[in-house]
Amino acid sequence: MFNSKIISKVTFIEALKIDLIVNNLIERNKMNKENRIIAKNPNAYHNFEIIETIEAGIVLYGTEIKSIRAGKVNLKDSYATIEKNGEVYVYSMNISPYEHGNIFNKDPLRPKKLLLNKREIHKLIGMTTQKGFALVPTKIYFKGNFVKLELGVGRGKKLYDKREDLKKKEAQRKIERYMKQ
Repeated sequence: MFNSKIISKVTFIEALKIDLIVNNLIERNKMNKENRIIAKNPNAYHNFEIIETIEAGIVLYGTEIKSIRAGKVNLKDSYATIEKNGEVYVYSMNISPYEHGNIFNKDPLRPKKLLLNKREIHKLIGMTTQKGFALVPTKIYFKGNFVKLELGVGRGKKLYDKREDLKKKEAQRKIERYMKQ
């Protein structure tokens, strides 16, 4: 009744489809294990000379996580401080309200608590008590299913330092352009 060549072609096509689906799932799983950057602070490396970075978790609510997954977070002008009770908070980090969150949305600019070990907090206290050092969020990313914030300890740059950096970057770009040609 049925042609055997047609049946073998159909099973071969189905096998290819299954193989594509499995490979797609494997690629997704690899992406989940890697750090997926959500947002970077554009002014962090321009205004500060970052000496050391520390990874910290953030205390967030459900609608904030959904908004971050949508990429609606802004680190510009954000900064971190160590409170008297030994806890670290990030200020001015804007997480836009989730569109479908209605009454569960939180204030977009509310202070967000960072999750650090006591040893890391003591290390940060020691570094920031020196004159001219500040805590600056440099980027926010997913590590697995958790949102992490990279916190940089940096010293503010002078205007001439910023100009020097811009000159170096411009020279590097010119070199790369000439190398391509």
